[in-house]
Amino acid sequence: MKINPDTMAALAEKLDETMGARVDKTVEAIVTAKEKGGKVAVVTGSGPNIHEGVTTLIAELMRVGVIDGVTTSSATISHEMGGTLDKVKRCNGKDLGLDPFLLPRGHDFELTEMGPHTLAQIEAHMPVEYSLMEALKKAEGRTIIKAAGNLGYPVGLWIEHLSWEIMALAKSYGASFEEIAGLGADERTMIGMGAKMGLPVMVTIPQLIGGGATGLCIGDSISLTERATRLARMLSSADVIIESGVALTQEIHDGPFERYTGHGLWAAWHGHFSYSLEGKTLVRFDLDPALEQVYQAEQKGSAVQQAIADGQPKTKLFKVPFRMEMSGFARHEGSIPVIGDIGVIWPLIAWKLQERLGLDLEFMSYPQQSDEGQAMREMIVQDVKPIDREKMLAGLRQHTTENACRWNGGAPVPVRDGFLPNQHK
Repeated sequence: MKINPDTMAALAEKLDETMGARVDKTVEAIVTAKEKGGKVAVVTGSGPNIHEGVTTLIAELMRVGVIDGVTTSSATISHEMGGTLDKVKRCNGKDLGLDPFLLPRGHDFELTEMGPHTLAQIEAHMPVEYSLMEALKKAEGRTIIKAAGNLGYPVGLWIEHLSWEIMALAKSYGASFEEIAGLGADERTMIGMGAKMGLPVMVTIPQLIGGGATGLCIGDSISLTERATRLARMLSSADVIIESGVALTQEIHDGPFERYTGHGLWAAWHGHFSYSLEGKTLVRFDLDPALEQVYQAEQKGSAVQQAIADGQPKTKLFKVPFRMEMSGFARHEGSIPVIGDIGVIWPLIAWKLQERLGLDLEFMSYPQQSDEGQAMREMIVQDVKPIDREKMLAGLRQHTTENACRWNGGAPVPVRDGFLPNQHK
């Protein structure tokens, strides 16, 4: 999906003057960081980031050197393993004779539309009920595009089945689940591009519960302490941190090792690794207008900081639903809230970065409700393939440093036991 300038101009009109200016301020911060050799990290959620093509665009921005590291959710990893978006035929599973105990609300059951290569991979390693697939093909239902894998048969079940193997491999190689899975993932996914470019893609601790068994296997692949440390080192190295459609980021951007908001005080006191958000640019793409209210209260009179200094409950003070991440974000001098649809914001950012940095983008996302967005989603379904187990195992067998993480300035990273070293160590 190439950039359509007329569409971009129309998207820009969807933002008011204030938010348009903040998009420009975000672009300026990214350009400044990249021109001085700095780094950009993105903290993504699930849901709209998948459906609006944002994760696919982030993978493209990783390819061209704009984004240097990503955190995300276990659900997103599961969907990327399934091919990001897929087409399924949704039927009534109860009418097919499936036990209602197994079925979700509405008794929906889905058949994944897939190519012969994917089916051949699945049937080589997992029993496939062809009679069920044939019954689904003949049953009444409707075909939709949705987040890949998930409840679709057999790909959703296959992803869960494969996840246990990936966890075992991760443990045996001293790597994270995301690193191993990335070796077999499509390069138009964040984990696939991360593996190709040697860039970190990590699930955050608050986002571990999702994606069924995939989330459990991600969580079990490395310890919570190691995961928190890797994430902290990633954010420590970033000049710009962008949060996109994600909740609970207080436990991400100012987690147990961050000093500026005070949460990492005792880690630093004991001489453990710690870092500071001071001097960084912290951007948040969010639909919640309460974020803007709290941001303005802090800008006008340091109200959030004062509430903390006085030990007052912030929810009652501001009379808005006060999400945890609003505290550290609003108090941070380098924060930029952009209130709006990430399906609109991200393509505008990418478009402006292409102009400023002379990028050659091969993919562009568009809001899913637009004509371009519908074409984009069809393209992702057709072109972004599910994880390839044989490719993943071949990547493991190579035993090279070509995918070793280059987060720390591109310095050589020693190979441990003939495989990719743990990222950020």
